[in-house]
Amino acid sequence: MSVQLVMIATLVAVFLIATVLPVHMGALAFVAAFAVGTLVLGESSDDIVGGFPGDLFVILVGVTYLFAIATNNGTITWLVHQAVRVVRGRIALVPWMMFLVTGALTAVGAVVPAAVAIIAPIGMGFALRYRINPALMGLFIINGASAGGFSPMSIFGGIVNGVVTRNNLPGDPVLLFVSSFAFNVALSVVVFFLFGGRKLLARGREPVAELAAVGGRTEGDGPAPAIGGTDSADAEPDDSAKLTLDRALTLAGLLGLTIGVLFFDLDVGFTAISVAVLLSLVSPKSAKGAVSQVAWPTVLLICGIVTFVSMMERAGTITFLGDQVAGIGVPLLAAAIICLIGAAVSAFASTTGILGALIPLAVPFLLAGEVGAVGLIIALSISSSVVDSSPFSTSGALVVANATEETREEVFGKLMRWGFSMVLVAPAVSWLVFVVL
Repeated sequence: MSVQLVMIATLVAVFLIATVLPVHMGALAFVAAFAVGTLVLGESSDDIVGGFPGDLFVILVGVTYLFAIATNNGTITWLVHQAVRVVRGRIALVPWMMFLVTGALTAVGAVVPAAVAIIAPIGMGFALRYRINPALMGLFIINGASAGGFSPMSIFGGIVNGVVTRNNLPGDPVLLFVSSFAFNVALSVVVFFLFGGRKLLARGREPVAELAAVGGRTEGDGPAPAIGGTDSADAEPDDSAKLTLDRALTLAGLLGLTIGVLFFDLDVGFTAISVAVLLSLVSPKSAKGAVSQVAWPTVLLICGIVTFVSMMERAGTITFLGDQVAGIGVPLLAAAIICLIGAAVSAFASTTGILGALIPLAVPFLLAGEVGAVGLIIALSISSSVVDSSPFSTSGALVVANATEETREEVFGKLMRWGFSMVLVAPAVSWLVFVVL
């Protein structure tokens, strides 16, 4: 067996083992890189570590550290409060606000599963209290996370744009973000009318109360104060709705991060860490325990996969695979196959890991110039991300976990049917729109 086939088989084994067994994919990828690099390629440990993605490491640690502080001091909860107040009792707009809030979090750097983990309990609580289809609410939260996930400051965007830059491919980070956002908005419109949106529109405007996950109440606590309205005169104000100094400073820091990255071309990771450190100095209480809340499993996953893929690039495996795809002879068909592979694998595995592995796979094919690089990268990114609604992916599983016991089986079934329909629909539509047209 050739070196290339050994490495391909190893990468497939890493994904399969980590999917079936409780072994972390990133750790397994590091072990695979050490074993194959040492035994098959004869590389030293320095050579193997040379493929470690230091830039992605800084981005992952920086943005998740900053968002841990924002979560600790209640900034995220405050943002949700303000978003829900905007709807002023229009129940049909509540899912859209959850979409926008989750999208905003991922757009400024939150890891997609982390954003879903933060918003899902709140959104599913609203769904229960205001008789909104929980599958509709869950899909809006997942789609919102994917919509913001490819901004120039996001983790997904950082992975894709980093591969494009390192391989001297033509790229358009803003178009990637806008296209992903628009695609997920379109999907959410379909979800809205497919899962009961017409009934929500017919209900018009109703008194909307604060909810347990935000206001500290539960279903058994009796009526809650209406949003935009008043409660009893002697009721204590909800602290989570106040814009405290710490929250104001955190919002200023997030705004500074956005401006610095978009308009002054500052490095996302180092800027995020700088903002987090400044917030830690100003408000040590907010930063307590924030480092331990960094998304270390995601950091390990991405760094492990990218380190192994970098070794595959050095050994010529990526070029070999790209040549095989290009050898199909029909460029448009080859592009469609790449998108389908990304969607099918990502429905069961980590999207971040898939992007780190599949974008490099398409590089030799893209360098041939027979298919537009920007269009295929957008199509592949969308195909690999919108299937996160599958209950076998992290985001889908989080939504199912936050559904009530009575609705959990129903939510699981609807997410499974929707998620696996996306395995076919997303590659076909994104390929048609961004590659063919």
